[in-house]
Amino acid sequence: MEKSFKSIAKDYGIYLGAVLGILTVGAYAVNLDLFVNTLFGISIYIIAIAFGIVAILKAKKNLDGYINFKESFTAYFVCILIGLALATFISFIIFNFIDTEAAIVLKEKSLDKIVQVYKNMNQSEEKIAELVEKMESENLFSIKNSLISLLINYLLPLSVIGLLIAVVMRKNKPETE
Repeated sequence: MEKSFKSIAKDYGIYLGAVLGILTVGAYAVNLDLFVNTLFGISIYIIAIAFGIVAILKAKKNLDGYINFKESFTAYFVCILIGLALATFISFIIFNFIDTEAAIVLKEKSLDKIVQVYKNMNQSEEKIAELVEKMESENLFSIKNSLISLLINYLLPLSVIGLLIAVVMRKNKPETE
């Protein structure tokens, strides 16, 4: 029996989660600085987009070469949602249970990077101090912050990109009389 396009998207979401999980564990094992490295972050977006596109292509093939906008976006979104949720879960486990000290180090590195960005944007010292104070009082890897990060940093921008990709990749069945 043929798989549904949603099942295909789920499978590719699991594959994406595995790849991102390996990258997360690898970055953790090799150098925590990778977590605040811009190129590393961009690579996560590129990998997620690539898996989303492959999920659409496989779903389209499964649907006899035709896929409407809704099916196209659904395949993309299900794939990235599952993949990024798995990667977020892996980060949550690492930094809350396996190595909480690494979470503290990563928070310091994140603060340094954010302070530098705010200084480059000529923000006031008051505003920077307020942000630092707020961030120091929070666990960056709490369930709440992990979910907020997943939503704001990944799902929203990747969904907008996914809408554009779905428009480009859709191929409606020709009308027959």
